[in-house]
Amino acid sequence: MQTNLKSATQEVIIGPDLPTVIIGERINPTGRKVFSAELQAGDLSRVASDALAQVEAGAAVLDVNVGAAGVDEVKLLPEAVRIVQDTVEVPISIDSSNPQALAAALKVCQGRPLINSVTGERERLAKVLPIVAEYGAAVIGLCMDDTGIPETAEQRLAVAEKILEAAHALGIATEDILFDPLAMTVGANHMAVQTTIMTARLIREKLGANLTAGASNASHGMPDRELLNTVFLAGFIQAGVNAPICNPLKNVLAVRAIDLMLARDEWGTNYIQTYRKLQKMQAQAT
Repeated sequence: MQTNLKSATQEVIIGPDLPTVIIGERINPTGRKVFSAELQAGDLSRVASDALAQVEAGAAVLDVNVGAAGVDEVKLLPEAVRIVQDTVEVPISIDSSNPQALAAALKVCQGRPLINSVTGERERLAKVLPIVAEYGAAVIGLCMDDTGIPETAEQRLAVAEKILEAAHALGIATEDILFDPLAMTVGANHMAVQTTIMTARLIREKLGANLTAGASNASHGMPDRELLNTVFLAGFIQAGVNAPICNPLKNVLAVRAIDLMLARDEWGTNYIQTYRKLQKMQAQAT
């Protein structure tokens, strides 16, 4: 099963036996106080440099989120999407909890983007899925519903099945959904990552769908987050998460190493090319 995303000039294919697709997470004010303040002031000057840096590092898709407190997302999100499209050629993930902002951004988005996201909540299903269907986009399905975030993998699978049923009713195919098994912080619950991994395996086994996950979510509040993120990525990708949302500036070589170890990189070509590219970038920086 393959999920296809497109920009004006490039196509990205996400599939179980294909190399892992990195969705760059950096155009997001969460945890970035300076960027958040800039967005609140209507300043999008950082967006182009963040987009370029992530693509140069190896991101194949860029998540675009301007959801800082007090920001008019309906106005600012389409502007951010335009900047990213003018700067790089990769497909875009439009990230907002505001359906009006999603629709506004989709109107200016070229190609076939990814919408981040819909949940199993009845209101979200009713508001977001029709937008997905109208614009022919792909969508991330978060495994949570009106009861909150389920504690068990089996309960999260049931939410995924509910999202899938609602999507099918609107003509949205299974391959057009990337399910997110929800990476929760291991600092609050030492079983959190294992539940995510078990959920990913169940979704891949039962639904055959492609998966994403915010890899850095699991390390919040813990020391040496980059070490933990690398370990999480290894577990997630092996469990079936083939389009993780992460920081390519920190994680790209680890992802290519994981692909190599999982026999998704014949002769280690991607790993070697990525290593050489990073060495060259580091040499130029010094």
